[in-house]
This record gives sequence, C-alpha cells and structure tokens, in this order.
Amino acid sequence: MKSLLRRREFSLFIAIGLLVALISARFPGFAAPANLGSIFNDTANLIILALGEMVVIATRSIDLSMAANLAFSGMVIAMINAAHPQVPVLLLILASALVGLALGAFNGILIWKLRIPSIVVKLGTLTIYRGAVFIISGGAWVNSDQMSAGFIGFERSSLLGIPTLSWFAIGAVAFFLFLTTLTPLGRSFFAVGGNPDASVYAGIDVGRTTFLAFCLAGLASGLCGYLWISRYAIASVEVANGYELTIIAACVIGGVSIAGGVGSVIGALLGAIFLGVISNALPVINISPFWQMAISGVAILLAIVVNARSERSKGRIILRKAEIA
Repeated sequence: MKSLLRRREFSLFIAIGLLVALISARFPGFAAPANLGSIFNDTANLIILALGEMVVIATRSIDLSMAANLAFSGMVIAMINAAHPQVPVLLLILASALVGLALGAFNGILIWKLRIPSIVVKLGTLTIYRGAVFIISGGAWVNSDQMSAGFIGFERSSLLGIPTLSWFAIGAVAFFLFLTTLTPLGRSFFAVGGNPDASVYAGIDVGRTTFLAFCLAGLASGLCGYLWISRYAIASVEVANGYELTIIAACVIGGVSIAGGVGSVIGALLGAIFLGVISNALPVINISPFWQMAISGVAILLAIVVNARSERSKGRIILRKAEIA
C-alpha cells in the first residue's frame, strides 16, 4: 500500500507542477512565489476539511455533513461575536471547534450505537444542520459590519511572513501526520476500513474507532467554521453550500479510497492543492468559477476509476491473512 500511495502522490505532485507550468506559460505571474503562497492560503480551509474527511473515509464511511457543520459552527460564533464583541477571539475559535466536535460526535453516536448506515445519517444531519442555521439566525445574515475587528483580522495577520490561516493548515497537516503514522488510533482507522471483521479479531473496537473518526471530522469542520466566516466576513445559511463535493473530491483525487482502508495525509493535502490551483486558475483563464463544481465532479469520477484499476490494498490482504490464521 505504501508503494502505491507513494506513486500516486508523486504522480499528483507532478500533475500539479505541470498544471502550474501550463498556466504560467500564458500568465507568468501565476507561478510567482507570492501567488503560490496565496493559493495555499486560499486552499487552507479545504486542506483542513479534506484531512478530517480522510479519516472518516478510511473507516469505510463518509461524512456529507461537514460543510453544513461548518456553516452552523460559523453562525454560532458569528452571532456570539456580534452580540458580545469583547469575547476573546481565541475563545471563539475554541467554541467553534467544540461546536463542530459536538455535531461530529452526534453523527458518530448515531452510527456507532444505533447502527444506522453512515450515508443515511449524513443525509439526515446535513439537512438538520442547515435547517438549524436558519433557525438560530432567523434567516438573517451576520455581516462584516457586525463583526469585531479582531474577529475578522486574527486570521489575516501573519507570523514569520506566513498568514495565520496558512499556519492553521500547516498545523492540521502536522497533527494528522502524527496521528495516522505514529499512533495506534491512526492506524486503526485504516485497519477498520480495510477489513472491519479482522479488526475485531485484532482487538480494535470498530464502532468506537468510527465514532472517533467522525469526531475528528466534526472538529475540523468546527475549526473551519471560524476560519471560513472570518475570512469572508459573512455568516449565512448558504455558507459552504455544496462544498461537500469539493471536500470529497480532494480526498479521492489524493488517492483516498472510497472503499476504505487506503489513503494518506500527503495524498489528501495534494488533492486539496490540486483543486485549489484549478480554482485560482479559472478566473485567470477567463472561465467562470461556477465550473469548479462540475470540474470537481469529473475529477471524482476519474479518480475513482483510477483507484479501482490500480489499487491493490496490501492492508486488506494482511488483515485477511490474520483472520484466517
């Protein structure tokens, strides 16, 4: 599996480089370091969300409610900030992450304890969370003039010349790398997705592991609730509407198998950057950004075809041998 992922990641890295080179041939400024840094910063939210989705997909599940979770978490802290601008921004970030964590835990509980299929839970909670945004806000928006300067300006500041938003993405990559490569829990996500029956014999609690994966996805969504709202300085029911497709596309393009058990942090990162480059390139080459969703859909289909043809999951084979033994 590691050799497959390395090949997939290397190929995707080359594809990103070729895409940037092709666009730069017509628009030289596109490959400028400052512009590439700006693209990474613009993609930071997608990177964080894709990493959260990756661990869920690794367990052979899928979370379609991450964007709705983001919208709800963001609306909650935007309303708090509008009503109580004296509340410290760091406390609001923590609150947003905890709200997202609670929603993710709710999803996980429904799947773990009630044994409801994840796709059913996700479709249901997606609608519930979107509706909840409308209910708590009364359908009203929270605009930039209602938000405090600190609320909007925190992520726009920089450290060592790198925007704070980018540091959040870098921190998320470091965290998920540590989690998936150096902890038993991280390895359990892929073991459960590779073969849940054999995982039980290996002493892994499949339900609990899946629950924790959804908690991580919810935590990522909640964190991005603040990062998204403060970046675009508006909170509404329509925030990140339909963004679920883009999140899943980033994972699948990065080699995360929808069948579970296969994927990597670097792959999800590169998948998000690939879509980020496309998103930033569309206006440059005079193509409407509304094409991004169609492009994401096509990318998902192509990536699934590639995964199905090339994937030979050694993780699953090992678990099957363990089960037979």
